[in-house]
Formats: sequence, C-alpha cells, structure tokens
Amino acid sequence: MNPRNLLYNSFKVAVASADPLHIVPQHLPKPPKGRTLVVGAGKAAAAMALAVERNWPKRAKLDGIVITRYDHSLPTNRVVVYEAGHPIPDKRGEQAAHKILMEVKQLGVEDLLLCLVSGGGSSLLSLPLPGISMNDLKNVTNKLLRCGATIQEINTVRKHLSIVQGGRLAESCLAPILALIISDVNGNEPTNVASGPCAPDPTTYQDALAVLECYQIEKPKSVIKLLHYGAEGRLSETPKPRDIVFKNIENRVIATSHNSLVAAGEFFRGKGIPAVILGDSVSGEAKHVAKVYAALVNEIRQYGHPWKPPIVLISGGETTVTVNGNGRGGRNTEFLLSLAIELAGARKIYALACDTDGIDGLENNAGAIVRPDSLFRAEQLCIDSTAVLANNDTYTFFKQIGDLVISSPTRTNVGDYRAIMIL
Repeated sequence: MNPRNLLYNSFKVAVASADPLHIVPQHLPKPPKGRTLVVGAGKAAAAMALAVERNWPKRAKLDGIVITRYDHSLPTNRVVVYEAGHPIPDKRGEQAAHKILMEVKQLGVEDLLLCLVSGGGSSLLSLPLPGISMNDLKNVTNKLLRCGATIQEINTVRKHLSIVQGGRLAESCLAPILALIISDVNGNEPTNVASGPCAPDPTTYQDALAVLECYQIEKPKSVIKLLHYGAEGRLSETPKPRDIVFKNIENRVIATSHNSLVAAGEFFRGKGIPAVILGDSVSGEAKHVAKVYAALVNEIRQYGHPWKPPIVLISGGETTVTVNGNGRGGRNTEFLLSLAIELAGARKIYALACDTDGIDGLENNAGAIVRPDSLFRAEQLCIDSTAVLANNDTYTFFKQIGDLVISSPTRTNVGDYRAIMIL
C-alpha cells in the first residue's frame, strides 16, 4: 500500500472508532417509569439519536428533538432532527433550541432526559438570553472564531450569552439526566463540549468579559451590557460545580480523540509500521505547532532520535488559526502547509491532517495530505507557498496541487487527526 493510501485509511479507522452507531448502544440506560425525552446538539447528534432509536425498547415511551449541522441529518422515527447553522449560529438553531427547552421544562421526576452532546453543539444549540439578538450572537461568534481564541475561551463567552448552555438546560429540568458526550475538545471536560448544556460551569461573566478584552473583540452594546450586569451580580450566574441542581445528573464521555488515535496506531502497526502517539490534546496556532513537529521530524530523519524510521507520529487535539488574510482554509490545511514549508521537500516524509467530522473550517474537505514533492508541484504551478500561508489560503493551495482529502459528513467528531509518516 502506498503512503498516501496508508494515511487516508488510517484516518478512516480513526473516524470509524468514534461511530455513534457502535458506541452509543452500550451506554444506554434502562427506560424510566415515565417518558424518555431525547435532546441533543452537535455534528454527531443525528447518528446518536438513530442509535438510541434502534436500541430502545419499542414499547417504552421515547421522543425528542436534536439539532445537527446542515446536510448531517439521518432518517429517524421517534426523534425529530433539525438542521441548523455551524459554525455561525442561525435562526433555525434558535427555534429548535427553544423547542428543546420547552419540552425539557415539561418533564417530571419519573421521566428521563437523555441528552446527546457532541462537537459543534455550541453554535447549533443557540438560544440567546433576553436582550441578545441572534445577529449580536452571530457577530461575536464570527469574531471569536477568527481571532485565534481557543474553543474553551469561545465557549466561556457563549455560555454567558445563552439560556441553555453552561448547565442552564439542566437547571430547567426536574427529571434525572444522562448526558452522553462525544468529545472534540482538549481535556474532554463536559463543560466544553457543546458548551456543556448539562454540565457545571466553572467560568463567570467576568471571565467572558476578559476573553473579549484579551482578543480586543468589538462587541455589540447589548453583549457588553449583559456581561457587565452579570459581572456586577445583577444577573444569575451559570450553575457551578457542587450545585444541588446536578445531584441527579451524569455527564458521561463515551468517545474521545485518544481512543481514535489508539485505533489508528494499531492500524499502522498491523501494516508493519511502528506508531507513536504524541498526544490527544495538542493546541496552539496551527502554523506554529507545525514548526515544532517539523523540528521533531528532522531530528528523527537525520539522527534516528528519539525513534528510528520507519515511524508514524500520531496526534490529536484542536489547533487554532488567527485569520489575517482573505483566503480559504482551515486549521488542518494551515498546519500542513506550514509543515511542508519547514520540511522543504525532505524525502520519504508524508503527512495527513484532517478533522474527524469531515469538515476543515468552512470548506468541503476534511483536510489534506502532504507528500515530499508537494512544494515542487506547487512551484510548477507558479504558486508562492509562503504567500499562500500568509493569506490563509491553504484550501486553495491543496486544491490546486490535488491533495485535498474530501470526505462526506462523518456524523461524528472527536477533534483533529494528524499522522506524519517518516519512512
């Protein structure tokens, strides 16, 4: 098998290990005496809901609402699936989130709320607090996504502009709650996946203000007013750890980046190539992270230290991109082009970086692949790789040289997957 195919197949293995249809059934509880309401949000929400339906007793009461990204729906019978905007929230998401909240408020103590949470849920489950319009929320979200803020920082702001996130959905529910979580965030803390609708929130209104100040985000007046009111104690805070509201609530993480990295490592070893997992929580500016990886690759290639070739370096997590240009791209293609520039056409080195949800940034690709001749082929097309990176136009770069990885929606999401093969 050639290196390109090996890398691509390893990505498919990583994604398959996080398939909700296989993972969710083993975590389902027994039906309660009353009604089971299924709610959820995220790129995996439809697949998770379908898994529940297929494995729930037919005579047990079950219905619900989940929200997923456009083109991520699946046919369900008992749970209604809504599609909405991601990564920028929209009116459809707001309307669906309102319906979820109204249904949750009707539950009693003999019912069960089964909450299906996955990456992408923060924008999909968007129900702003009174005084915050959807346009205001869109404005702030868009600026936070472009400034290089971490997902934890972005979610700190989102939770304090929302009626349902930061544990507030749980606060509205009288029934016991089981939240099944497919994590796409570093650390796998439930509060950071879909902004933790059923999880305690350790952050505050003041923390949200600090994030906006740190990145010098121009803020709508309504957002500033609300966050200052909250910081002054004039609005109730999100429920915190050890709050009594969480007495009958379990947040259970059922799929993580690390599990997918382990599966990919076993795949490579099965092909006779040693693999090392460098971490499942890599973060930082994508192009800077790539420089660190390039330095490690060169150490291995030149000195056989700390591992001798052949070797595959596998990692997960979620990097960030500070958008300074006007090009098209995502964090995975940004990482790869920076890596290729640093490696400068070194022989026998191949790399793949893809998002396990099948979408890198706002484009139609999961990521891309770098080969030893990637920069040479770009030069033949008169492409200035350094200028492309500065313009954040990495999608266009890999499209022009034919090395994009195009994947249909995977309907799961455990963060990014990177594999660097040194032969």
